[in-house]
Amino acid sequence: MEIIEIVKKHAPITGESLAELIGIARPTIRSDLSLLVMLGYLDAKPKVGYFLGMTLEREEVAFKKLDDIKVKDVMGLPIVLMEKATVNDAVVTLFLENVGTLMVVSDKQALVGIVSRKDLLKVTLGNAGAPTMPISLVMTRHPNIVTINLNDHVLDAARKMIFHQIDSLPVMRTDVVHDHEEIIGRITKTTITKLLLDLATN
Repeated sequence: MEIIEIVKKHAPITGESLAELIGIARPTIRSDLSLLVMLGYLDAKPKVGYFLGMTLEREEVAFKKLDDIKVKDVMGLPIVLMEKATVNDAVVTLFLENVGTLMVVSDKQALVGIVSRKDLLKVTLGNAGAPTMPISLVMTRHPNIVTINLNDHVLDAARKMIFHQIDSLPVMRTDVVHDHEEIIGRITKTTITKLLLDLATN
């Protein structure tokens, strides 16, 4: 990273000048420079020196684009379950929808809980009565549900998922008519991974 930062400031710059600015001998960084050129982070021209390569330029453009993307631009539809549902209903829905987390809602579509694969696994292992249990006994309730707003940035969603060690976030919007937070979407680690891949390859 130090080499790349110096090249950013002083490009084009020779290997000798680079080594001098870092305070080491030229042969010491020869292998590092070769690797950075091979990976496309730097480029080099004889008698001119080193300058930024296409890989770094593409990554910088991708991260600039990422700064402009909001949750509402990439969120998916929420997979919801009614509060009166059972653990069996939840397991069936997880398999049918191929998701890892379900949002539990009230009759008025207010978010009341969230249930994950892990929650269901814990309650069903060795428990013959688990399928008929109400999902309300298994789900995580407010205020322990981590949410995100549709106008928040995607990076904020990523930070929340990493910090709280969760795989998805309900996307919320205030319902002024019913005076509660309404769930309108979901964003997952897979969503963000796909977004990063798209930005890096386009």
